Amino acid sequence: MKRGALIATLAVAALGLSACDEHEGGMVDSKICARFDTAGTAQPTAPAAGADLAAPVDECLRRWAYSLAGARDSANVVGEAVVAACGAALTRWNQTALSQPAQGGAQGQGVSLMTGQPTDPLAAHDAFAHARALFYVVQARAGRCAPPPVKNGVPVGA
Repeated sequence: MKRGALIATLAVAALGLSACDEHEGGMVDSKICARFDTAGTAQPTAPAAGADLAAPVDECLRRWAYSLAGARDSANVVGEAVVAACGAALTRWNQTALSQPAQGGAQGQGVSLMTGQPTDPLAAHDAFAHARALFYVVQARAGRCAPPPVKNGVPVGA
């Protein structure tokens, strides 16, 4: 009789643990996860005056990071892949920065407001892209967030 009770107890415990595992795998923290609205994702060909020139890069990074966050690689490796996927958007941002007249008569390098180290716009853009990609990968993993919709292998709006 004891053996039958032990087997029943173990079966109930295993069933309970498997239910917990299924529940954990499906949990999503909506307070962390970004929403992906597909309306209005088309980017203008030329940025409007006063537009946030980093916005298209940031949106690309967010969408690709959420799409690739499920990879088993480290967050750093996935972040590098995200930056690579957004290379065209980053290049457009860099070209826009290079075509802008220098502010205050300064040419070339400036000082990073975050580190105090000498930097230039292209290095600042690269640092921004890498930091945001890593953040979005970790955010998507932590919240177990759903990726954006995909069309032809590319996240919609990226």
